[in-house]
Amino acid sequence: MGVALASSGLTSEPDRTAPPPAHWLRVARETADDLATDAVAREQAGKAPFDEVSRLRDAGLLSLLVPAESGGGGGDWPTAYAVVREIAAADGAIGRLLGSHYHLSSSPRFFGEPALAARVQRRTAAEQWCWGGGFARQEPALRLTETADGHVLDGRQSYLTGVLVADRIAVRAARADTGEPVALVVDPARSGVGIDSDIDTFGQRLAAGGSVEFDAVPVAGDDILGSLPSDEDVLAPSAALASPIGRLFSVQLCLGAAEGVLAEVREYSRAGHSPWHPAWPAGSPEESQVLTAYGELGVLTRSASALADQAREAVCGGLARGEDLGYDEHAEISVLVAMAEAAASTAAQEATTRALDVIGARSASSHLGLDRFWRNARTHTLYEPVAHRLRDVGDYFLNGAHPPFSLPL
Repeated sequence: MGVALASSGLTSEPDRTAPPPAHWLRVARETADDLATDAVAREQAGKAPFDEVSRLRDAGLLSLLVPAESGGGGGDWPTAYAVVREIAAADGAIGRLLGSHYHLSSSPRFFGEPALAARVQRRTAAEQWCWGGGFARQEPALRLTETADGHVLDGRQSYLTGVLVADRIAVRAARADTGEPVALVVDPARSGVGIDSDIDTFGQRLAAGGSVEFDAVPVAGDDILGSLPSDEDVLAPSAALASPIGRLFSVQLCLGAAEGVLAEVREYSRAGHSPWHPAWPAGSPEESQVLTAYGELGVLTRSASALADQAREAVCGGLARGEDLGYDEHAEISVLVAMAEAAASTAAQEATTRALDVIGARSASSHLGLDRFWRNARTHTLYEPVAHRLRDVGDYFLNGAHPPFSLPL
C-alpha cells in the first residue's frame, strides 16, 4: 500500500530534566509485577479499581505524558505505548484504563489552544488526575447549551472507561444551537453529575466503566477543550493524528493480552503440570502438539508486534512533521494503524483462546484465572470491532479512500 515509515521523532526535543524512557519502562515492569501478584483475586472481586489507580499514581505513571516543564514525567508516545503494553500483560483492564487516561488527558494538545492545554496539563500533573470518559460518537449526543453565565451540559453517555474512579471526565457533546461537536472535561464532583456502575460485562471488569448522567451541569470556559469535527478534511492533519494515536493504545492492549497469557501458560507448562490436554499424552513440553501450538501463537503475536512497531514509527513520524503533515500522509498513517489494530486483535483472540487448549481442562480452574485474559481481550474487541478497521484498509487499498476521523471508546 506504499505506507511510508518515518523516524520516531516528536514535535520537540525531549526536556533534559525528564527521566529517560528506560526509567519509565523499569517503573512499568515493577508496577506490572505488583499488579500480577493479586491479579486473579482482584479481577474475581470486581471492585472499582481505586487501589490500582493509587498504584499507578504512586509510581508516577499517571503524569507520564505531561511535559517535564509542566510538572509531569516528560515521556513521549512510544514510552506511553510500551508502558500500557507492559501493564496490560499483567492486568488487561488496568491497561485499558491507563491507555484511555493517556489519550484523554493529552486531548487538549490536539483540540485546545496551546495556553489552555498548558493549564490543563499543569493541573493534571499537580493534582495527579486520573482521566476517564471517551470521545466516541454516541446517540443521542450530550447537549451543550449557552446560558447567561456560560454553558450547561445535559444528557446521558453510556459505557465510558474509567469514570468510576476518574478525577476528570472527558466527553463529546454537541452545541445546542449549531450542532457542532466539541470536547469537554468535567469534574465528576460537580453538581448535576451522576455516575452509574451499570456496566455488567464479562470482561474488562476493572476498567471502571459506567454511564454518566449530566443534569444542567455548569461548564466553564476552560472546560471546553475544542472542536471535534467528524470529517478529517475539516481538521488539520496534525490535529487529526489524535485518532491513530488513540487507536494505537488499543493495539498495545491487545498485544499485552496475547503476550501476558502466553507468558503465564509457558510458566505453567515449564512447571511440569500434566495432562496437557485430555486428548494428548500426559508428558512434557517436548510433546509435538504443545510445541506446534506455541510456535503458531508465537509467530502470530510477533507478526502483530512488528506491524505495531511500524505503525508507531509512522505516527511519530507524522508528529515530527507537525503542520507540514499532509492529508495523504495522514491517511497512510491511519491505514497502517488500522492494519496494526486488525493484526493485534486477531493475535489477542487467538492467543487467549488457544493458550487454554494447551493447558487443557485444567485451564478452566478459577484458581489459575487464565480465563481473565480471554474475557478482557474479547470484551475489548467487541467494543472495538476489527471489521471496521479491515473495511477502512480495503477501501483505501481499492479506492484510495481516506479513513474517517474516528476516536476510540
